[in-house]
Amino acid sequence: MQRLLSTMFLLVLLALTACGGQPTPTAATGAEIDLATLPALVDPQTANLLRERDDVLLIDVREPSEYDAGHIPGITLIPMGEIPNRLADIPKDKTVIVSCQSGRRSSQIASFLQEQGFTNIHDLDGGFSAWERAGLPVEQ
Repeated sequence: MQRLLSTMFLLVLLALTACGGQPTPTAATGAEIDLATLPALVDPQTANLLRERDDVLLIDVREPSEYDAGHIPGITLIPMGEIPNRLADIPKDKTVIVSCQSGRRSSQIASFLQEQGFTNIHDLDGGFSAWERAGLPVEQ
């Protein structure tokens, strides 16, 4: 029995080691993610891979005090109430991922932007809370 457990442990260890390779440079920058097939709800890990791409913009629709307490590095702050007056600040030629604290406000803003003719709008699933739970980088 102990030999079987030892063998199983070694197999699991081997499998974990084999799967733990470093990502390619393109995967680290999100370059291999096809934006044309990006789902409406984007998980935090995918958003993290995409956040430094030139053709992707992340927008935080929380209030400045929430943003100041912690935010996704490089994200653009446009509070929810300012969105209607700042449509010109949101590029139509980029993929846009909208974030808030939990996903409720960003979902509303994503729908609003789509009603305004934006076709490349996505919502960060679970918002900044999910980003933090995933252990992704945070700026203050």
